[in-house]
Amino acid sequence: MTHPSAPLTHAFAQAITQARPGDDATAMAIARNAIIDFLACAIPGAKDRTTGLLAEAVGARANGDAILIGSEGRTDPLAAAIVNGYAGHVLDYDDVHSSVRGHPTTVIIPALLALAAERVFSAEAFLHGYVVGLEAMARLGLSLGVRHYENGFHATATLGPIGAAAAICHVTGASVEETAVALGLAATQSAGLRLQFGFDAKPYHAGMAARSGLLAARLAAAGFGGAPDFLDNPVGFHSAYAFGAGRPEAAIENFGQPWQIVSPGLTLKAYPCCTASHPVASLGIDLHREGLNPAAIEGITFTYPPGADAALVVTNPTNGIEARFSPEYVFAAALIDGALRLDHFDERPVEERLMALASRASRRHDETAPRMSNDPTTRFVVLDIALKDGSKLTRRFDGLPGLTDPAQKFQDATAGQPVFADIPPLVRSMHSETDLQRLLALLNQTSSQ
Repeated sequence: MTHPSAPLTHAFAQAITQARPGDDATAMAIARNAIIDFLACAIPGAKDRTTGLLAEAVGARANGDAILIGSEGRTDPLAAAIVNGYAGHVLDYDDVHSSVRGHPTTVIIPALLALAAERVFSAEAFLHGYVVGLEAMARLGLSLGVRHYENGFHATATLGPIGAAAAICHVTGASVEETAVALGLAATQSAGLRLQFGFDAKPYHAGMAARSGLLAARLAAAGFGGAPDFLDNPVGFHSAYAFGAGRPEAAIENFGQPWQIVSPGLTLKAYPCCTASHPVASLGIDLHREGLNPAAIEGITFTYPPGADAALVVTNPTNGIEARFSPEYVFAAALIDGALRLDHFDERPVEERLMALASRASRRHDETAPRMSNDPTTRFVVLDIALKDGSKLTRRFDGLPGLTDPAQKFQDATAGQPVFADIPPLVRSMHSETDLQRLLALLNQTSSQ
């Protein structure tokens, strides 16, 4: 029965607390894959210079019980959630979900890892909490509509606290009433603007969201008060964030049927840059294999549906961090080098040999196409290349490229670090409390070299 004064929030909280994702073997298998993929991003991300800056700033060098991924240090769980979330997103190599229009795993997994410092629970419960947290985040994304993202909010940061709180409430067995308060406390911490794309603040959004979700669940469990009707209140979540395009009831429609981790599913990134640039990356690599000479190109035009390049906020990058959000640079690097590597997107200045081609690219929108939305079938890019001999090439990519198995990605990301080699087989088989503790121990190491 729903609560008469807050039927949507009550139903959403009830769906979170009563969910049984373990009954779906496909969802569990995908969850294990996604965790391996996240760790393939977070372990190298932990070594990024800016991750160290953040760790110092939030006091994560102090003693505590929560692990820091890729480090022998331990710290306070709230600080660990921030740093591990940041490490998972700093390379922009982590997964994305179309319903979220953002990155769920790099928020939810760090929150659950931090929770493991405070409570004993099984690896199976860890997996269940992750799937439920992602479900909550994705269903909310569907309920907000397109204007939330397009008006400037970063959905990883705004939906992430709620997804993380949902995951924790599911694992801890919180009551429906406690969960509703936790979700509201998470929602009141929802913040993060797309203007930070290309800056260190973007991956901070992921860490900030993980911490906020953990704190919200902690506060609710302690009896801290908060509005229990964030989905129903006339000045609630949708009033503030949907800009009139929301449909709040979508948050509970078909919850877990199917699980959002299964359909439409996660996209595991094949390239370490903004997801919206991946179609042109794949086209560039294909044309490299076909032998297209970059010197023969007069001009390049990318055609997107309206809104599809909203995240691609950079046209003329000065360094590799900015270049993650530039399809012009991504295509040039893919065509010239035939691959996209982490060193294409580090802090060093962009290379002139790549920018010379990138400067010949422009964008346009097909105003007759459906506007880009949470529906992945609305995503496409058309590539038109004018050659200096007067001929033209046209290519089209629908949807997003991605990985089905992150094993090679993990191996590449941890090359030369055998201390992490046992992580993928453990994640693929873990069930017990002992298994989860073993995973924490393996992550709480630095390279032996």
